[in-house]
Amino acid sequence: MKQTMHSQTKQKQAKGLKYRLWVYFVLFAAAIMAILWLLQIIFLNTYYESMKTSEVQKLGRQLIEQYDNENYDDILFRSAFNNGFMIQIFDREGNVLHSSAPFMKDEPGGGMMGGRFGSIKFSDFMSRIQSSDASTICYTIHDGKSRDKSLVFGAKWPDAKGKEVYMLLYAPLMPVDTTVSVLQNQLFVVSVLSLVLALVLSFLIASKLAKPIRALTDSAGELAKGNYDVTFRGGGGYREIDQLAESLNYATEELSKTDQLRKDLIANVSHDLRTPLTMVKAYAEMIQDISGDNPEKRNAHAGVIIQEADRLSELVGDMLDLSRMQAGLMLPEPEELDLGLLTRQTAMRFQGMCEKQGYQILLQATDDCFVWADGKRMSQVIYNLIGNAVNYTGEDKTVRVKLVNSQGKVYFAVSDTGKGIPEDQRNEIWERYCRSSETHRRPVSGTGLGLSIVKEILEASGADYGVESELGKGSTFWFSLPQHDEDQTEPKSY
Repeated sequence: MKQTMHSQTKQKQAKGLKYRLWVYFVLFAAAIMAILWLLQIIFLNTYYESMKTSEVQKLGRQLIEQYDNENYDDILFRSAFNNGFMIQIFDREGNVLHSSAPFMKDEPGGGMMGGRFGSIKFSDFMSRIQSSDASTICYTIHDGKSRDKSLVFGAKWPDAKGKEVYMLLYAPLMPVDTTVSVLQNQLFVVSVLSLVLALVLSFLIASKLAKPIRALTDSAGELAKGNYDVTFRGGGGYREIDQLAESLNYATEELSKTDQLRKDLIANVSHDLRTPLTMVKAYAEMIQDISGDNPEKRNAHAGVIIQEADRLSELVGDMLDLSRMQAGLMLPEPEELDLGLLTRQTAMRFQGMCEKQGYQILLQATDDCFVWADGKRMSQVIYNLIGNAVNYTGEDKTVRVKLVNSQGKVYFAVSDTGKGIPEDQRNEIWERYCRSSETHRRPVSGTGLGLSIVKEILEASGADYGVESELGKGSTFWFSLPQHDEDQTEPKSY
């Protein structure tokens, strides 16, 4: 029931994404159409008048600047003819000095100036220009009969003799009602076609965008159920979606590895805990039932209990140390360290086992192998690496340990003669409880956390490390640290 509801929820979410994308595209198209209608129909008159005013003012200023030109009459005539304007320049008394239309009437006594450009009341114009604090004026007038609007530009300035000169520029504003009507018909057709096209295209685009996302959502649902075999596919030709699919596939692989490690951890910890606990219980019962009155047997059985208890303590300690190191709570305390001496001392801990079981550890170490590192932790690294080699070495029971300094670095390597590690497992062996599939005897007691601890210590110490292996010939684990001179007071930077 819950899975069905979850599936329905996913379908609604995918459908919602597609619907919202479609609505957004349609609203965008509608907004574009609305803006177009506002600019071309509602604000067309205002826009036209504003542009015409700017054009008239620009031309008027140019004519003022060119007033002293010898060919001023020609300039005036061409400007008026090319733009469809009437231009007249006169003095304070209304006497015409220059005119683009000589046939126009001139009635400076307060009458009307007109002709084919309409009518302008001279007295009104002079009153406006003379009362203005600015040197130019611009206003509109209406024809009482035709109701047409015209634009009037006026200017005043002193000529070369200091006499005040006036300019009157008359520009009819052509009616745009017919143009608006034509535009309305065209825009209506264009708007309908555009909206229909937007509906179709937005639906197709939304479907194409939503399809790969819906597929990713379905795959994510399978992953949430614990199916790590699911594959996330991009599609649609979108780079971001492809990158998301790649990231999810990588996350799926890592989750799968983590889940497997979790299972291995539970299985190995359970095994490692059950074995000593079983031994402790068995020998405790033997002491209780059989050897309680026999001191020799009782001591032997008690010794086994102590060994298994030590093994349990070692396992818990290793788990605690590893967790603390991974959490950054256990940092190394570096000091000047003779790695050669430390290696010899650590190898001596295996002497008893070598004498009893026929193993041999061949040590080759040069002098002056000083490094800056935590002595206790490096001893743990060397012990774990040698113990690992002893556990996995071949029938000759030989382990080789090599320590050299070269080019400012100290290199440590331990080699066994076992069956080697497959290439696809070499990165995994550093994980906790990840062991090689090779069957082997275990002369050295271990918890399965040795290489994980080695990895954490070496990384915290700034060391380079790795493993080299060849199937059938054995493996070599190595690490290197910068060499530290005895007279050096500060460690070399890692």
